[in-house]
Amino acid sequence: MAPILFQQRLTSPTDFLEAANRVRGNNTAVAAVEMGLWNLLGRIKNQPLSKLLGGHRDEVDVGVSVGIQPTPKVLVKTVSDYLRDGYGRIKLKIKPGFDLEYIKAVRNEFPDTKLQVDGNSAYRLDDVATLKKFDSMRLLLIEQPLAYDDLIDHSKLQAELSTPICLDESIHTLEDARKAIEIGACKIINVKPGRVRGLQKSKEIHDLCLKQKIPVWCGGMLETGIGRAFNVALASLPGFSLSGDISASKRYFARDIITREFTLKPGSKLEVPKEPGIGVEVDPIMLDSYTTSRELLKPTAH
Repeated sequence: MAPILFQQRLTSPTDFLEAANRVRGNNTAVAAVEMGLWNLLGRIKNQPLSKLLGGHRDEVDVGVSVGIQPTPKVLVKTVSDYLRDGYGRIKLKIKPGFDLEYIKAVRNEFPDTKLQVDGNSAYRLDDVATLKKFDSMRLLLIEQPLAYDDLIDHSKLQAELSTPICLDESIHTLEDARKAIEIGACKIINVKPGRVRGLQKSKEIHDLCLKQKIPVWCGGMLETGIGRAFNVALASLPGFSLSGDISASKRYFARDIITREFTLKPGSKLEVPKEPGIGVEVDPIMLDSYTTSRELLKPTAH
């Protein structure tokens, strides 16, 4: 397959996205370039990325995602540790056989904690009787309970539940978001820049949801501090009214690859960088210590 060449002059990240329309799929790869251009633009203009995007917060609300644990007792202990660390919102991963009993255990132990669950497409529409039992657990939302590419069955399920459904994997484009809202497939949307082709597309989905009064929140994809900085900037926009999965650096790494790690602030918040661009710098010493191989790419003659 011949390489696709970009020969036009780029004056903004939007120019790149328009040129990249010829590239079908590969959303994460496109997002990596587009987001890098946003960082470059912020540094050229000497503005923080959050301001370029239209954000207005100095801090953003964050929570923590807890994986499936072997027993309800272990789950309660794990949640307790995160609450002690200062996280104010807990997300529980669930699947059939590891759901209602586990949710009840956490809810009974922590009756006032902000709690939501993530099904990661583990359920079917036939499981509606089980999912309806979640309504009594006072959950913020049920994230992506059905198939990763589904809208229709989620609309049927949402009609049966009082708990809001949040779509995650089903939302890859602005059109996906529009259709999901139009047919009532969800009441909340999780926006991940890497999944939707970058920050411009994330902002377009945010703007649509804000207009339609659909809350959004920023999901995480196990980013280092570099990706975390982009997510924090995005989450500073006004429509991101729910806590994001943008936990502090130490939640995932003994030592991040940025010089100033993201730390949890009082009230379960992360600070939005004020420096130009994403506002963080790569620590060359840490990066070198994690490097396993190097490869130099050189342009080929045409």
